[in-house]
Amino acid sequence: MSAVIKSHGFTNETLDWKAWLDVVDAGTATPEQIAVLELSHPKAKESDYYLLLAHQPAILKQRSEAYNAIMYAPGGLARADRELGALTVSRINGCVYCASVHAQRYEQLAKQNATVAQVFDDPRTAGATEREQAIAQFSIRLTEAPDRIGPGDIQALKNVGMNDAEILDLLHAASIFAWANRLMLNLGEPVFSAA
Repeated sequence: MSAVIKSHGFTNETLDWKAWLDVVDAGTATPEQIAVLELSHPKAKESDYYLLLAHQPAILKQRSEAYNAIMYAPGGLARADRELGALTVSRINGCVYCASVHAQRYEQLAKQNATVAQVFDDPRTAGATEREQAIAQFSIRLTEAPDRIGPGDIQALKNVGMNDAEILDLLHAASIFAWANRLMLNLGEPVFSAA
């Protein structure tokens, strides 16, 4: 991992997450619950988040298929740019856990963490390049005022070289975090390491 960043309550450190409701016991889960946990994430059987959502396996299946398609599908927007959108939305929504996860993923993909520090410090001025700035600005606007997105917002992304497929990918990545952040924020809390 790159240098640890801590700013405004956010960090790029690995955090745990503790559910406020009872979670499914992976040892006694139904076959349907096990199947959806295996579909969702490699560590889902150890994660309070997934074990909580596994109470409703049909919904978790839809959530995981949509999330995985949006964040990991080949082509379109670069993975680092998707992660920057997710990170920015998570910072605006105040989701410390999601911000830490997507800060780490962005750093791994972009091979730098200066932009992460900027997003944590002040997302409204974040971005080491015009493209990063445009992604952050669009993600903020979509989070705070989705009813006010218009042709000018789309043109700002085109002005930094994004094509239609990339813009749609960014819209999907930023939008799914309206859902993901709200689940994380309202069903449990981040757990910082004791160190």
